[in-house]
Amino acid sequence: MALELRHLRYLLAVAEHGSFTRAAEDLRIAQPTLSQQIKQLERTVGVQLLDRTGRAVRLTDAGHAYVHYARRALQELAAADRAVLDVQDLSRGALRLAMTPTFTAYLIGPLVAQLHTRHPGITLNVRELTQDRIESALLADELDLGIAFHGPHLPGIAGTDLFTETLSLVVGPLHPRAGSTRPLPVTDLGAHPLALLSGDFATRGHIDAHFARHHTTPPIAVEANSINALTEIVRRTPLATVLPDAIARDHPHLHPAPLTPALPARTAALLRRETAYQSAAAQAFTRLTLDWVQALGT
Repeated sequence: MALELRHLRYLLAVAEHGSFTRAAEDLRIAQPTLSQQIKQLERTVGVQLLDRTGRAVRLTDAGHAYVHYARRALQELAAADRAVLDVQDLSRGALRLAMTPTFTAYLIGPLVAQLHTRHPGITLNVRELTQDRIESALLADELDLGIAFHGPHLPGIAGTDLFTETLSLVVGPLHPRAGSTRPLPVTDLGAHPLALLSGDFATRGHIDAHFARHHTTPPIAVEANSINALTEIVRRTPLATVLPDAIARDHPHLHPAPLTPALPARTAALLRRETAYQSAAAQAFTRLTLDWVQALGT
């Protein structure tokens, strides 16, 4: 019997769910049909791929080896489908992009504006993800490009450095340091309650590490998982926050208040999977991003 793509998809579904019942529900086919298709696949390859003796269905050693290549084959075929549909003159196309949350606050607007102006036929799917999830999604061929921070990266991820991002204490008009340009010692932050990003943000880890290096523990009055929430809170209360300077520049009611020592700068990077097919849309977005960075002189 000839191997068909559905056999690979069925095997991956059973391996993911550990159950014929749940896999059949997910695939929307009858369980007996699924079982029969898997048996046909095993007869075709000449080896048992699934261990059905336990409460959960598990891959055999041969199954683990086979699934690795089956998943890769489906990813490559999906890339081939996109390549066939890709129009090199960019009159149409699609791009799957993700950014870490601080970058969506000030990068997504200008970059999408550039893309839409130059190539209005490209459909863009944008996701806001943490850096580890961006890299995992790139490796799984769920994204074309990501914007996050310079390495170290997962094996198979390539990064192109874009610009240096600086962070500062940011205050609103009700804060006593509004309008002040005199640097505030980090060790004096104990007298300044903060509203900060929650711990699942890479930026929060960067901030906490800086505080720890200088043996200070500022009082945290608010934690939020939204940049917009923080900017609104700081604008309307005496609380301060720590955000990229670019975000403060985009908000007329927010003011950077320099710290000493300053927080270490970070390097933004455009990420992709090393072996991924680069569609015309992905290449176009890469070019316009690099052009935009160069135009800023960063």
